[in-house]
Amino acid sequence: MKFTYRLFDALETISQTWSQREAAKSLGISHAVLNRRIHDAEHKLGFKLVYTTGSGSGLTRQAISILDKYHQYQKRLQEETIPVICGGPISSGLLDVLSYHYGLKTVIISTDDLNALKMAEKGLVDVLLLDDPVHAFMHDLDFTPIARDHLVLVSGAQEQPETVQELAGKEFIEIPHSAQRLAWNTLDRLRIDYEIVEVSHSPQNALKRVKSNDDLFTFLNSSFISGIVSGSNLLAEDTMHIINMIIWNSNPQMEDFLEFIIGRGQKIIEQLGFERIE
Repeated sequence: MKFTYRLFDALETISQTWSQREAAKSLGISHAVLNRRIHDAEHKLGFKLVYTTGSGSGLTRQAISILDKYHQYQKRLQEETIPVICGGPISSGLLDVLSYHYGLKTVIISTDDLNALKMAEKGLVDVLLLDDPVHAFMHDLDFTPIARDHLVLVSGAQEQPETVQELAGKEFIEIPHSAQRLAWNTLDRLRIDYEIVEVSHSPQNALKRVKSNDDLFTFLNSSFISGIVSGSNLLAEDTMHIINMIIWNSNPQMEDFLEFIIGRGQKIIEQLGFERIE
């Protein structure tokens, strides 16, 4: 018999709010969904988890016992070896926030996709993240999409190009082994004569360079610049891509974390400037 974090989140929130309606609201789900989640679990277990009175709802002794055991299990997991998560700068930044909201202590290494792959192949990571989905396909990896993103044209110039054709003759900073590949492929396909004049392995440094030089341009992830600077969505449709997560060393803790990411974590992902995985 297997239950995910959703049941334990429901029991925890009911115990705090003493109201199924308030619990559902806090969890961001409908009252009907919460009721179904509780009733399905009660049916599988063969006993009641939640009781209702005129003043609200509470947990039965069996539910309190189950929740206590879940807390003990979570504590044991946290006391074990801290999982290592490695990936590109965009995906690793995202997982840093998601780990915090889930309550998972992690070691997060931010590099480029190719170096992250090399570390995974050497058995040095528990979770591999890829900013550019092409690497997952090229290496035939069993990946899970966790977010969507697109590239935004960024420069220090006051007037941004309004058409793709206006990019002809412009000078760009490239970030190797990133989703920028999609922008270069699109410009090549459209036969736009552009020039890559600098290389930066950090989106932060690339942003600093273009903001201090009106003649330089680059493409950065929309999620990365969200709320910081404005940019042009000229190639938004052509550069839409998925952020991938691969559990390299599978265990119940990582599987449950992934369930959280593709479930309740999608709301956090959206708040960070990404698009949800539908």
